[in-house]
Amino acid sequence: MEENGGNWSSTDLGDKKKPRSGWSSFLVETLQTIVLAIVMYFLIDTVVARVRVDNISMLPTLKPGEFVLVNKITYRLSDVKRGDIIVFHYPLNPQEDYIKRVIGLPGDDVNITNGELFVNGQKISESYISVTMVSEGDWVVPKDALFVMGDNRNQSSDSRAWGFVPMENLVGKAMVIYWPLEEFKVLSHPDVVNAANNIDS
Repeated sequence: MEENGGNWSSTDLGDKKKPRSGWSSFLVETLQTIVLAIVMYFLIDTVVARVRVDNISMLPTLKPGEFVLVNKITYRLSDVKRGDIIVFHYPLNPQEDYIKRVIGLPGDDVNITNGELFVNGQKISESYISVTMVSEGDWVVPKDALFVMGDNRNQSSDSRAWGFVPMENLVGKAMVIYWPLEEFKVLSHPDVVNAANNIDS
């Protein structure tokens, strides 16, 4: 019996690869793109929320119909500050999200007298509101909670009516109005928040 000396061809071994068709390459690349898009979406969604303003409680700062980007990890890395605009789960119905401005931090004494706002006895000059408050009252903010109000003080359902926001209800900090484009605005501008934060200086 004669041997062939071991000269086996690649064809005999069955390891010859067939070239991938253009159609299958297209399908593979499309699938990869879709998977990458889904992964990126969920990564971004863990960091940023997109919120639509639906009412007038934050006028003139936020108008109905505007869309806001909310940083969802800010308060894992830093503390809440007076003057921050936050999105949170409404304490009386956590299925609803509200957007308001932080006025009082844990331990703060918040007082409204004759339409003027005082925090820990210091009068706060609020350049971001356009109306004088008609409500009055005094509140001491408990531990792990916040006192919030809408900028449209006389047309806002907020801590004056339903109490404090537990820290665990925080969704994040509103950073930017991104739509409509002509209303684009960075909400963390120092001119907006410094007046409130001077209490600690």
